[in-house]
Amino acid sequence: MLRRIFSYMRPYRRAALLSVLCVLAESVCELVIPLLMADIIDIGVAHGDQGYIMRQGGKMVLCALCALVLGIGSARFAAVCGQGLGAELRRAEYQKLQSFAFSNIDRFQVPSLVTRLTSDVTTIQNAVSSGLRPACRSPIMLLLATGMAFAVNARLASAFLIALPTLAVLLYAIIRRVGPLYGRMQRALDQVNRIVQENLTAVRVVKAYVRGDYEQEKFDAVNDRLQTASERAFRLAAMNMPALQCVMYATILAILWLGGELMTVGRIKTGELTGILSYVLQILNSLMLLSNVFLSITRSMASAGRILEVMDETPAMADAGDPSLRVERGEIVFDHVSFQYKKGAAERVLTDISCTIRAGQTVGVIGRTGAAKSTLVQLIPRLYDATEGRVLIDGRPVQDYTLSHLRDAVAVVLQKNTLFSGTLRDNLRWGKADATDEEMAEACRIACADEFIDRLADGYDTEMGQGGVNVSGGQKQRLCIARALLKHPRVLILDDSTSAVDTATEACIRQRLSDALPGMTRIIIAQRISSVRHADQILILEDGRLCGQGTHEELLAGNPIYQAIYASQKEGAEL
Repeated sequence: MLRRIFSYMRPYRRAALLSVLCVLAESVCELVIPLLMADIIDIGVAHGDQGYIMRQGGKMVLCALCALVLGIGSARFAAVCGQGLGAELRRAEYQKLQSFAFSNIDRFQVPSLVTRLTSDVTTIQNAVSSGLRPACRSPIMLLLATGMAFAVNARLASAFLIALPTLAVLLYAIIRRVGPLYGRMQRALDQVNRIVQENLTAVRVVKAYVRGDYEQEKFDAVNDRLQTASERAFRLAAMNMPALQCVMYATILAILWLGGELMTVGRIKTGELTGILSYVLQILNSLMLLSNVFLSITRSMASAGRILEVMDETPAMADAGDPSLRVERGEIVFDHVSFQYKKGAAERVLTDISCTIRAGQTVGVIGRTGAAKSTLVQLIPRLYDATEGRVLIDGRPVQDYTLSHLRDAVAVVLQKNTLFSGTLRDNLRWGKADATDEEMAEACRIACADEFIDRLADGYDTEMGQGGVNVSGGQKQRLCIARALLKHPRVLILDDSTSAVDTATEACIRQRLSDALPGMTRIIIAQRISSVRHADQILILEDGRLCGQGTHEELLAGNPIYQAIYASQKEGAEL
C-alpha cells in the first residue's frame, strides 16, 4: 500500500536521497561525540593535559556544528519531498475524480471525497515531511549506538538485550490496536464535513425555517463522535511514550547500579561509564523517534487505504469512443431503455422507454414530480449509462462518441443551476473558453439575459460571488442557458430551467431559440403545459414509463394523464 503511495514521490527522489545522506552523515557526527568525551575524561582530565582537552573539545564542537548543518539540510530536503508527494497525490486523485461518473461520486459521497483529497493527503504529506529524517536516523543511531556501547563495555551494554525486545513487544501491541482507530477517526471526519457542507450550502433555508438550533444539535452529535474517536486513538497512541520511558529509565538505573559496582573494583573507568550513559540517552531518543514514526506510518496507512480506494475505483463509464466520430444532425433514439441507479435494485427508475426525436425538433417532456424526466435526458450526454437498451444519436450508440465531444454536442441546463466564483464573463466562457464579446452578447440576447446585464454596474465584468448569490433565480437560469448556447450544441436540453422566469420571458426565450437556431434539437422538461404546448412532440412520463407521446392537441384529445395535468393547471389559473 505505502509502496504505491510512495511511487508518486518519484519526481522528488533526488531530494529524498539527499535527505537520507544528510541523516547518515549527521548520525556519524553525533556518534563520535561520546567517544571524544570519554577520551577527554579518561586521558585529558586523568593526566591533567589541558592541550589534549582543548583539541578533543574542538573536535566535539566541529562535530556538533556539522551535525547541526546536516540536520537542517535533511529537514529541508524532507520537507521538499513531503510537500511534493502531497501535491502529486492531490493532483492524481483530483484527476481521477474528473473521470468519475455520477454513480461513482454517489458511491463515495462528496464530503468523503473532500476529506480524502485534503485531510488524508495532508496526513501522509506530514508523515513524510516530519518522519523521513527520524525514520532514517533512528535505526542507524539505534544500531550504531548499541554497537558502540558494546564496544565500550559489553557487560554493561547487555542490559539492552532485555530492554529492546520488551520495547518492541509493547510498541507492536499499541500499533496493532491503534491502527483501526485512525480509520474510524477519518470516517468521523467525513461526517463532520458532510454536516458543515450541507449547512453552509443551505444556510438560507436554515435561517428561513429558524432551524439553527436543530442544525447545531446535528453538528454537535457528529463532532462528539469525532472527538470520541480521536480521543480513543490518541489516548492509546500516547501510551507509547510512558511505556518507552519506563523501560529505558529502568535500563539506565540497572546500568548505573552495575557500573557503580564495577567502578568500585576498578573494572571500569569513569569515562567508559559516562560514554555508555551517553549512548543510552541516544538510544532512548532514537527509540522515542522511531516509535513516533511507526505511529505516524500506522495513521498514514489508514489514510493511504482511503486514497487508494478512490484511485482504484473503476469509472462507471469507459471513454472508448471514436475521436473521428461527430454528432452532425442531433437525432435521438431511445431503444427499449431501462435504468437503475444501482444494479440489482428492487425497482427500475426508467422502464422500457422507446421513442424517436427527429433532428431539429422541439420536444417537450412532462409528467408528475418523480416521473424520472431528468433521469431520461441525462442518459443522452452519458451523465449516466442506460442499464438496459440503447440510446442512439444520429443512428450511433452514445458510447461510440468520445465523452468530451458528446458533451460538447449535447448541452444540458440542469435543474440545479450553478454559477462559479468569478465574473459574469468568466462564467459564460465555461461554454466556450475563447468566446468573443459579440458571441456572448448574442447568446445572452437569445436567453433574454441582456435585459438585466445592461443594468449591472460592471456589465460582463460583474463579480458573481460563490454560487451566483448576487443574481436572482430567474437571472441565474438565463445565464446558464446563455452559457450552454455558447457551446453551439446540436442538442439543447433545458431541464426545467425556465421555472423561475415569468411566462412572457419564457415565451420570448422559446421564440428566440427557434428563430436563431432552427436546426438545433431542443428538449424541454417542464412542469407547466404552457412551456411545451407549442413543441413538435410531447412525451409523457409516469413512474418511469412512457405513457404517451404526440402533439398538444393529440394528447389533450386522447391521453388521460395529460388531460388531468391540463385540467389541474387550467383550474389553478382560473382560481
